[in-house]
Amino acid sequence: MVKAFVWSVALYGSEMWTLQKEDIRRLEAYEIWIWRRMMKVPWTEHKTNEEILKMVETERKIMDTVRSREKRWLGHILRHDSLLRITLEGQIQGKKAYGRPRIMLLDWLLKTEEGNISYEELKMSAQDRSRWSQ
Repeated sequence: MVKAFVWSVALYGSEMWTLQKEDIRRLEAYEIWIWRRMMKVPWTEHKTNEEILKMVETERKIMDTVRSREKRWLGHILRHDSLLRITLEGQIQGKKAYGRPRIMLLDWLLKTEEGNISYEELKMSAQDRSRWSQ
């Protein structure tokens, strides 16, 4: 029920989110807050997050859901010739901005367990739907 009614509203448009560490932390806190509300556990009981997850017999899944939605959407964009793909691939000409480089939507996807992969390798793997969905 939670995934059908609550997460569908809370994660609307999450395919386009560029998440910072603070955003990820807040999403995970929101997930636990939802489970506490569903189980009617007040904060005065001092139950840990792990105890709450054991009560509902689940694990933290909200970030996995967000990442799978992002990956599915990006695969769709990378497989088709569209203005959106051109925009996603494009770079702004001119002088480099000051400060730390901005985190892009593709950054987490380009970093794999084996190391960093190139954008071209990512595009090639997106063409194979069965391998992409894993």
